[in-house]
Amino acid sequence: MNLTELTGKLALVTGGSRGIGAATAIALAESGADVAITYSSSAEEAAQVVKQIEATGRRGFAISADAADASAVEAAVARAVDVLGGLDILVNNAGVGAVGLITDLTLDDLDRVLAVNVRGMYVAARAAAAVLPDGGRMIHIGSCAAARVTSPGLALYAMSKSALIGLNKGLARDLGSRGITSNIIQPGPIDTSMNPADGPYAAAQRSHLALDRFGTPEEVAAAVVYLAGPATSYITGTELTLDGGHAA
Repeated sequence: MNLTELTGKLALVTGGSRGIGAATAIALAESGADVAITYSSSAEEAAQVVKQIEATGRRGFAISADAADASAVEAAVARAVDVLGGLDILVNNAGVGAVGLITDLTLDDLDRVLAVNVRGMYVAARAAAAVLPDGGRMIHIGSCAAARVTSPGLALYAMSKSALIGLNKGLARDLGSRGITSNIIQPGPIDTSMNPADGPYAAAQRSHLALDRFGTPEEVAAAVVYLAGPATSYITGTELTLDGGHAA
C-alpha cells in the first residue's frame, strides 16, 4: 500500500506559485490530488505550476489572492471549493519575510507581516474549516525561527511564525471531533529564490546547521504529502521539524 496515496483528494495550496508552495502543489498532484493554488503577484509562475500539475494528469488552477486581504483569502477558498467540487486538504503556505532590527522596522512592516503570516493563515484555516469533510487535513508552513533565533534582525519574522504554533494547537482541538488534523512543518533554510543557498547570508545560516547544506522545496513538499496521507490520521496538533539540525 502506498501510504501517501492521495488519489481523488482535493487540495488548496496558498502561495503556490514558487518555492515551497510550488513544489508542494506539484508533489500533491503527483500523489493523485487535484490542486488549486493562490498567488499574489507571480501570475506567470503560477501558470507554469498549473501546467506542471496538469502534466501529472490531475486538475490544477490558480487564483489571484493577496494573503493580507481577508476577503480575498475567503473568496479563494470558496473558489477552490467551487471549481474542485470540494476540499480535503489545506496547505497554509503563503508568507512573507521581514529582516531588520526592531529599532529599524516600521509599524507598516509589522502590520504587513502579521497580516500575511498570522491573519492570512487564520482566515484561510477558518474558511477551510467550514468546508473540510471529516478526516480532512490542514498543514501549515512555519519556520525554524519559531524555536531558535540565531541572528539579529529576525524578531518580527520569528514572532509571526511562533504565533502559528498556538494556532495549530488550537485548530487541532477545535477540529479533532471531526477527525480533521492540523499540523505544522518547521523548515530550516530552504533553497528558494527568497533565500538562495548561494546567497549573501547562506554561509551564516549553514553555520547553525548540523547538516552543511540548505534543504530543498521538494523535501518540504514530501513532508506535506506525508501529513496529508492516510498514514498520519492520528497525528495532530504537532510540529514536524525539517531543519537540517538547526534546533539540535
